[in-house]
Amino acid sequence: MLTTIDYAIIGVYLSLLIFIGFYLKRRASKNLESYLLGGKTIPWYMLGLSNASGMFDISGTVWLVAITVIYGLKSIYIPWLWPVFNQIFLMIYLSAWLRRSGVTTGAEWIAFRFGKDKGAVTSHWIIVIFAILVCLSMLAYGFIGMGKFIQVFLPLKTMFPALSFVSDAYVPHVWGIAFTLFAVFYALMGGMMSIVWADVAQYAIMTLAALAIAVIAMVHLDVIEFSKILPEGWYSPGFGTQLDLNWTGKFAEFNTKVQSDGYQLFSLFFGMVLMKGILSSIAGPAPTYDMQKILSTKSPREASLMSGFVSVILMPVRYLMIAGIAVIGIIIYDQIQGQITVNGLVDFELVLPAVIAHPWIPAGLMGLILAGLLAAFMSTFAGTLNAAQAYIVNDIYIKYLNPGASAKQSNKANVIVGLVVVVISILFGVLAENVNSVLQWVTGALYGSYIAANILKWHWWRFNSKGFAWGMVGGLIPALILPYVPVINTVLPLYYFPIILVFSVIGCIWGTYSAPATDTEVLKKFYSKTRPWGSWKPIHDMVIAENPEFKQNTAFGRDMLNVAVGIIWQTALVAAPIYLVVKQFRGLAIAAIIVGIGTVILKKNWYDKLED
Repeated sequence: MLTTIDYAIIGVYLSLLIFIGFYLKRRASKNLESYLLGGKTIPWYMLGLSNASGMFDISGTVWLVAITVIYGLKSIYIPWLWPVFNQIFLMIYLSAWLRRSGVTTGAEWIAFRFGKDKGAVTSHWIIVIFAILVCLSMLAYGFIGMGKFIQVFLPLKTMFPALSFVSDAYVPHVWGIAFTLFAVFYALMGGMMSIVWADVAQYAIMTLAALAIAVIAMVHLDVIEFSKILPEGWYSPGFGTQLDLNWTGKFAEFNTKVQSDGYQLFSLFFGMVLMKGILSSIAGPAPTYDMQKILSTKSPREASLMSGFVSVILMPVRYLMIAGIAVIGIIIYDQIQGQITVNGLVDFELVLPAVIAHPWIPAGLMGLILAGLLAAFMSTFAGTLNAAQAYIVNDIYIKYLNPGASAKQSNKANVIVGLVVVVISILFGVLAENVNSVLQWVTGALYGSYIAANILKWHWWRFNSKGFAWGMVGGLIPALILPYVPVINTVLPLYYFPIILVFSVIGCIWGTYSAPATDTEVLKKFYSKTRPWGSWKPIHDMVIAENPEFKQNTAFGRDMLNVAVGIIWQTALVAAPIYLVVKQFRGLAIAAIIVGIGTVILKKNWYDKLED
């Protein structure tokens, strides 16, 4: 259990957050842009560290540990559900396209792309609603993971006998509420500037924690004995039509989880996540903290650098921690089985806290690890809360309710909105079943409704605001309904994603051709400023007629080659630390070579050609 030094480390960390919130409050209070985007003065590497820290979330880490224990090296593809390689598309070209707009939020971007006609207003409201729904879902997702994690170390009813009436099922929610309040404080006080500085401190803590866990795992790992208890194929990222992972002996019950996850037809799963991942990535970032960090950069070039930096600093560090915890969890399975078994079934989401509570983790280090994982939760929560505030305050309050709001009024609105969002997200979290249920719905269903309309908005000049509105509605309705349809609700949301996509495409096409094209002046401004490739010839001809020196974007082929190289490069960055921790040095060498070759190609074909 926790010692005095562990509590002291956690206390120092929480005190640091409070200090950062107070210290940066004045700078954040200058105006709305200072609060929401840090005044667009934050260096790209700081934003990259902050973004990586936000993605190093505790709920995601809980889930990634669980799938690494079960699937081994094959687990490196499962996070494509997000998809994790959307950072590659952003790095190569989409971050620059988005940043050139100069807007504050994704909803404000709608006016930049479609103007201010009736359809644009409808589209604006739809993207605001979608953004808020995504933010609330992600806040709930983080909230559940936080509570499940911390309850292992802090027995609520023992520490606070007055709360003995709380059902065991809701103990995680009580702790989730308690630690949410710290994240809320510094996020509301200092806005984006506070979030970034807190994230940098949090990343340093998480890096130390990850290195420590990886070292402990490697010290205790006997490769020969460890390999005997693993199913054939656990060390290999390769796969055939079937998953073909068969746990035996005392681990045979793991097969129940494999069956329930629905990944047995692994080639089908791989094909679906790759297809959906590519489409989701081409659509651009969802309106969450990732988009806000891109819009906070100083320039389009720095936006690209920031997105590229995320993969470099996030993947190796995060997967050192994930692999270390997974390895320790398998080695000491006999000792933690009782702690991770709920109602007769193994809850793999409890492996992470059970490992950290084990005696192998010494006093002081346990406090550091807990502080790091608390940091991960608060980083994600604060960033997502900031994004939700941006959409509600900037795109509803300022735009429609109080256009002339002063800086003081805007800051007051931000605080009120932030508190309301937190309360609603907590209610979402209380109603959600577990981390995986929220994750699967957000990545499989909700994001599916976003894809078609947001691909077309970048690449097709004729696509108008009505097409965008109907495309989003056409996807959102089945995304909200299908999880409750008998038979369909028994499969992964990923597998009914094509249904959502078809309805969304139909909405896009019908809406586009049921209304005139967007005003040509709006399209010319968008095209000349953003400089996208795609089907823009009529608009390109108009722009060239007015400005013969305008240079068309002909980088489609180069961008797609860089994306392909980048996905392989990023996947190797994930595999390398896992191979290191499990002492499979041949695999580590191959992954390192892939990273090296990818780095050289991207240096010459991407970095050297970056421009604003």
